[in-house]
Amino acid sequence: MSDLREKLIHLAHCPSVNWKQIFTLLQQNSSLQNLYEYSPSQLQKLLTLSIERANQIKKDLQTIPIRDILDKYDAENIQCVTILDDEYPELLRHIYDPPWVLFAKGKVSLLHAPESLSIVGTRNPTSYGTAALTHIVKPMLHEEFVVVSGLALGIDQAAHELAIAEKAKTIAVLGGGFYNIYPRGNQNLAREIAQHHLLLSEYAPFMKPTKWFFPRRNRIISGLTGGTLVVQAKERSGSFITADQALQQGREVFAIPGSIFEETSCGTNKLIQLGAKLVQSAADITDEMMYIR
Repeated sequence: MSDLREKLIHLAHCPSVNWKQIFTLLQQNSSLQNLYEYSPSQLQKLLTLSIERANQIKKDLQTIPIRDILDKYDAENIQCVTILDDEYPELLRHIYDPPWVLFAKGKVSLLHAPESLSIVGTRNPTSYGTAALTHIVKPMLHEEFVVVSGLALGIDQAAHELAIAEKAKTIAVLGGGFYNIYPRGNQNLAREIAQHHLLLSEYAPFMKPTKWFFPRRNRIISGLTGGTLVVQAKERSGSFITADQALQQGREVFAIPGSIFEETSCGTNKLIQLGAKLVQSAADITDEMMYIR
């Protein structure tokens, strides 16, 4: 393992360090050669932090036994894919703020699947929503599309389960670490995906999911694929945010229209007004995806 690669993984295990701070450290020294030599006061000045937080970062770098942790991951079949690695997904590499490290459990080769689609939606779908999901996505699974979603209740869960039922493949992107699967009700589903598909997170396995992790997670869901399908979403929901991030990333956004009387259709109908492609069949997506592979 290269020295820089190990340092990136070490920083990903420091709860007090965020994406921007790692970016700043790399700008200061692209090899992170002096990472362990910075004093708290130097970290405070370089990263524009309080001295308390700088002290915590220094403590984490001194006390987190990264090599022992990596040995444990090897035993648990957890892989660390850094932005330096060939295994890192190329589409994700080109978003504005790509994760420095991805923690992966399962078939890492799925990160390079030739056909993939992100699917997001409400946690409380109607019967119309789940029926529409099946109607549109099921034919695509027979063409070996990989489904990418977030393991949440509702549409996410239905999308993963549909892929599994149709003998296709799926990637679940988590808003926390592997040791703290959320929601708890999807632990069995997560276990199935880790064994036969792929669990993915930018958060170290010990990290617990927090409210602000999920919006960050959503940029990975949209960033892994050329297109995102939204199946029922309220305005200003997590699914709406994911679609907005997909647009910012220059990716295609597809939306299933719904009744003007349903709250769960407000977000998807709004997305269509903003330029998302209205979809009524699998062909509406696959015809478009032909031009963005």
